[in-house]
Amino acid sequence: MQKDKILVADDEKSMREFLDIMLKKEGYKVTLASNGEEVMKLIEKDIFDLALVDIRMPRQDGISVLKRIKSISPETVVIVITAYASADTAIKAMKEGAYDYIMKPFKIEEIKLIIQNALEKKHLQNENLLLKQVVRDRYHFENIIGQSSRMLDLYDLLEKVAPTKTNILIAGESGTGKELAAKAIHYNSPRKDKPFVTLNCGAIPESLIETELFGHMKGAFTDAISTKKGLFEVADEGTLFLDEISELPLMMQVKLLRVLQDREFKRVGGTEDIRVDVRIISATNKDLEEAVREKQFREDLFYRLNVIQIKIPSLREHKEDIPLLTSHFLKKYSEELGKQISQISPEALRILVQYDYPGNVRELQNIIERAVALETSQELTAQNLNSYIEEQLPLKRKPLDLEIPSEGVDLEKIVEDVERTLLLKALDRTKGIKKKAAELLHINFRSMRYRLEKYGLNNGEES
Repeated sequence: MQKDKILVADDEKSMREFLDIMLKKEGYKVTLASNGEEVMKLIEKDIFDLALVDIRMPRQDGISVLKRIKSISPETVVIVITAYASADTAIKAMKEGAYDYIMKPFKIEEIKLIIQNALEKKHLQNENLLLKQVVRDRYHFENIIGQSSRMLDLYDLLEKVAPTKTNILIAGESGTGKELAAKAIHYNSPRKDKPFVTLNCGAIPESLIETELFGHMKGAFTDAISTKKGLFEVADEGTLFLDEISELPLMMQVKLLRVLQDREFKRVGGTEDIRVDVRIISATNKDLEEAVREKQFREDLFYRLNVIQIKIPSLREHKEDIPLLTSHFLKKYSEELGKQISQISPEALRILVQYDYPGNVRELQNIIERAVALETSQELTAQNLNSYIEEQLPLKRKPLDLEIPSEGVDLEKIVEDVERTLLLKALDRTKGIKKKAAELLHINFRSMRYRLEKYGLNNGEES
């Protein structure tokens, strides 16, 4: 069995030597540091199972060191030791993630027991993580990757809601994996052998959404050359996943609410009532409650959809999962692209952990795929990661060079002028094709049409 690695950080040489001898006798692998700077260098090069950190050290105090360890290596157990005990310091250390707080002078057996208990707890948690991973793999949770506390809480909630008939609202930023969560719920439910049907409410023109959901009869409109089932019929006894639900037009919100209440509907152009048994899982990257307050989303529909809400954390909120996600994507794309890349350099991993990921897990996935495609060695290096991230930083950080004169500015007019200019430039670049212009501006087609009408630019065909 591999020895547990312990980092001892104390500015007193005699204390370091004492702990070094004592811990090595107990079978641990020990590394020593005399100040905060040495600790910083060590934790960037290696992962320690446990750290004993003196609260008062030169070149960075113990609390700062504790924060840094927890930032870089959250799985490392930190025990703070000091000769200058105070309740405030103890509380602060525990709030920052310390496992325990020990006063000097301490009894040898006491510190041995605290270290032993801390490491046993850590190993038990790791075993539980492995067990949960096995369970998730068995029941189709393998596509959701992560072992952080945020992700484990998410798995637990998904497992609890999956067997129910309850409607679910999944909230989270773009790229966090909302559809994966929806699929996990479906494939762990009694409906798992029935259809899982998806509709992106923001990708379908308003005039087509009704027929997509409810179907149509032959001759119901000009292009209805045959009778077609809607997604509600296709998803009968299964699950209908409504992505970007906030983009559903108000008129369609009324019709969806009626279906949820009555469990029946008519096809467009039809007279027969069709009854269905469909579970609704909807998803949004916007604040639906804010949309309700602004009268952009019906309150009664919101409560029908939001029986249980599941919040998918952004990647910034569980950065400790980045190494695991990176390993998963590295293996995936190495196999797909026929590469023999088996590991990632420490510098490359450091860059990945420090990046903020506005596009969340999807962006990390794209970064790894791109880097694997460009990599020529058997180790994923920092070079290809740096080139991508440096390309993105100007988009995030470059501020507009604006000045406010003493008499002030008309903010609304400035925003409108900028918006109108960008609309015209996008239409010019796409030769008047509005759908492509909307894609260029990263907005949906309905939002594009609304803005064109707002500025009197909506001339020509809806193309």
